[in-house]
Amino acid sequence: MNALQILVVDDHALVREGLCQILQGLDEPVDVLQSPHCTHAFELATLHPDLDLVLLDYDLPGMNGLDPLKVLGQAHPELPILMLSGLVNPQMVHTALASGAAGILSKSGDSLELLSAVRLVLAGEVYVPVDLLAFTKTRPQFTLRQGEVLALLLDGRSNKNISDALALSDDTVKNHVTALLRAFNVNNRVQLVLAASRQGYAPSSAASI
Repeated sequence: MNALQILVVDDHALVREGLCQILQGLDEPVDVLQSPHCTHAFELATLHPDLDLVLLDYDLPGMNGLDPLKVLGQAHPELPILMLSGLVNPQMVHTALASGAAGILSKSGDSLELLSAVRLVLAGEVYVPVDLLAFTKTRPQFTLRQGEVLALLLDGRSNKNISDALALSDDTVKNHVTALLRAFNVNNRVQLVLAASRQGYAPSSAASI
């Protein structure tokens, strides 16, 4: 039986080593490759086209978690990527899945949850933490760009600030805000911010661990 090839990408050596040990608990042999940063991870993914899975830290130095996810997804579209983060909320689940992740897992989970998530993703399914599973079935539907606008709205930004931050025209920002009002079934920005906050969406200033 050929060993599974899994790439672990995290800037903390102790985290990588801990994940490597846990992955040995899978039902078949596992070869684990480690990378501390994105550039090295991209190189390893190219050198090992037989990779079965990537475990990718959401908060890597120099790049937002979604950026390496998109790079890997474009270069290796058949390669499943399971994201790990110290903070997992509904907005992160939505944006990660919309960006091509096969799942997202909190670092506060235990080894059994990690192994279950890995098995599920290797079987071609999508993993979402149990406490957020119900939300993913009923969450408002909006695009990745609209999610970025929402995060800035939750920061208290004006349309002009959002326009500058995302390099969008004022009219485009207004259209995104209108779409978000419709998605959350509310009538104004105040109601939108309240509704999004109650459902666990985070402002752009909320940092991952």
